[in-house]
Amino acid sequence: VQLQASGGGLVQAGGSLRLSCAVSGRTFSNYGMGWFRQAPGKERDFVAAINYSGGSTFSADSVKGRFTISRDNAKNTVYLQMNGLKPEDTAVYYCAAARSGLWSTNSYNPRTYNYWGQGTLVTVSS
Repeated sequence: VQLQASGGGLVQAGGSLRLSCAVSGRTFSNYGMGWFRQAPGKERDFVAAINYSGGSTFSADSVKGRFTISRDNAKNTVYLQMNGLKPEDTAVYYCAAARSGLWSTNSYNPRTYNYWGQGTLVTVSS
């Protein structure tokens, strides 16, 4: 499975970006998908996840109400719509795919995911 993240860039605080992650190599609709982020000098943190059908989503408290995860199984792509961006959202954002089901008890754990994309940098200026 190959994951290609895109859509990062430089944006002012309060602005919006939409990240995309295109998946190839296997049946996309069999995989739960997640977004994580890593700021310089910090650990990789969970941002949001969506189950294989799109029927369930999970998100970190820090992004609830601002970020929305979605997927288009016809396009083999998962999205992260980010609104109301803050300087503390600055990080490299990674998408990941999980062979197992995703629930609230495992979606936040990086070890749940089997495949990772290369990351896309989001920089939010104040």
